[in-house]
Amino acid sequence: MRDEFADEFAEEGARARRAMVREIEAYGALRDSAWREAFARVPRHLFVPSYYVPGPGGYERLWSGDPDPARRTRWLRGAYRDGALATRVRDGELLSSASQPSLMARMLEALDVREGHDVLEIGAGTGYHAALLCHRLGDAHVTTVDLDEEITESARTHLAAAGYRPAVITRDGARGCPEHAPYDRIVATCAMPSVPYAWLAQCRAGARILTPLSTGLLLLSVHGPDHAEGRFLATSAYFVALRGGAARPSRRRTGGLPRRVYDDERFEFLAGLAGEELGTREALSLWQRERRPERERFGVTVSGGRQWAWLDDPEGPYAWPLPDL
Repeated sequence: MRDEFADEFAEEGARARRAMVREIEAYGALRDSAWREAFARVPRHLFVPSYYVPGPGGYERLWSGDPDPARRTRWLRGAYRDGALATRVRDGELLSSASQPSLMARMLEALDVREGHDVLEIGAGTGYHAALLCHRLGDAHVTTVDLDEEITESARTHLAAAGYRPAVITRDGARGCPEHAPYDRIVATCAMPSVPYAWLAQCRAGARILTPLSTGLLLLSVHGPDHAEGRFLATSAYFVALRGGAARPSRRRTGGLPRRVYDDERFEFLAGLAGEELGTREALSLWQRERRPERERFGVTVSGGRQWAWLDDPEGPYAWPLPDL
């Protein structure tokens, strides 16, 4: 972190960060010492000066400027818990959130970034994720985009307060950011219905793309401007959906299935990945026939202007198209 102004919570925040890093390590993440250093140094509380917690009467706002010292302490401690934080709520609906730090750590380690890599982040959020990337790579190697100007302005302000100045651009993330291309890594922090072809065209050969799809994290290796392939990570991931031209309405179809089926997160993942291409009954039949397959058995191929999801083998019997973006 580069000091920009006096932070009244700096000392207490540093102690809370050390505790957060220990907690994340206990979950098996942060094996990479460089990412451990980033999480230990980047002050998360500067990126969540206010957030919302659920309560019996709806969402309750906690913020750094609360006149009640006890509530300020509660705010700071919450900023460093290993959990997601609701940062924007409108009429009781969650619009934006700060991701769980341990999930962010797993995503960043899966990206396998190296010195000199250029990274595009889709979904600026609070700016915290971009700050971690900046700490590792340097400001000039990080670009973050978001469709919502209010979000990008807020992220830019938070980043500057912490001493980081990556490129923060307001635009539809499904279109990428061609003026700063090519990229070695693209990472999305919002749920996508499929993989935008524009991302592949803006990648160097050998690049990696990590994006939420359904309730999983898809890690693609890019082999050319129109070809990429990869599998899902083992971890589950729940993100606010992309907004913009590529957004699709969320449909949770029960199809008369027992609640216990939809309460199983492995089937929820398959149902989300199947989308409209597989009927609910067909998805259930596949799930049961293959003995409730884990996320790592699924993958996606993008090639020749089309893309498809598959189980076990890209050319195998269990494959279905994904919507084009």
